[in-house]
This record gives sequence, C-alpha cells and structure tokens, in this order.
Amino acid sequence: MDEFRPVADVLLYLAGSWRLERSVRDLAGRDEGTFTGTTTFSPLYEGVSRGLLHHESGTFVWQGVARPAERTLRFLPGATPGTADVRFADGRPFHDLDLTSGRWVTDHPCAADLYRGEFTVLDEDHWRTVWRVAGPAKDLVLTTDYVRGTTVQPSA
Repeated sequence: MDEFRPVADVLLYLAGSWRLERSVRDLAGRDEGTFTGTTTFSPLYEGVSRGLLHHESGTFVWQGVARPAERTLRFLPGATPGTADVRFADGRPFHDLDLTSGRWVTDHPCAADLYRGEFTVLDEDHWRTVWRVAGPAKDLVLTTDYVRGTTVQPSA
C-alpha cells in the first residue's frame, strides 16, 4: 500500500521551485510525449488574499518534435484552512486542492471532456499528479513527478 504524507498547509508546502518530469500518453492514438522543466510557486497577493503564482516552463516533446511550453496558474487560499483554490491565469476556476491527508482527487469538466486529477505527496521534497482526461475530444493520461530544487539537467 502506498504511503502518503499529510500536508497541513498546501500553499506553504508548494512554495518555492520544483523540477518536473511529465509523461503524456494518448490512449486512443498510442502516442507518447514528455515535458521536462521547472515550476515555481512564488508569492501572489490578490486583494486581501495571499496565495501563490504557479509558473511552469520547459520543453514538450511530442511525436519527436521538441517545443518550448509554459503555463501559469493561481493557487489561492481554499475554503478551509490549509487548502487551495486553483485557478487559471485569467482567474477562471480550475480545481480545489486539499492535501491534508497527503492525497487528493478532484475533477475539472472542460467542454465535453472530464479531467480527473489525483495529487499525491510522497515526502517533503516529492509529489505527483496524475490527470486522466476522458471524453469525445481526448483520451489521455498525464503523470507528473515533482522534485524540490531549481536545477534542470540539459537535454542531450
């Protein structure tokens, strides 16, 4: 049985820089890709709320073609202490996040597709997300492993 590390405050836990490796599998087409890069959770002040600005950047390789890629999310304090309300860069809701048990499952409907995310804290310096995307437009599994730190090994 897997062990999860409970996190009292998700925003405090995530703050800082992380290296990440993501595998992307298209279950319908059998294609596979990777994303390697960094993500930084830096202080964000929105009105009276204190949260984190999540900025991810790196290289996405799909069907043998490497491209730069990035995204930005906002992690704001959630409805209960220690949780987060995750939003897209433009403020639209994405999902909730509660790692007080060390594991969280959440959904995000996107048009006719459903994104189901599973977040797992492995220890103080490692966490993982697995997003299963299912619907008429997509059939994907995205698995991302995060390791606390700032350096990324250059691609060969």
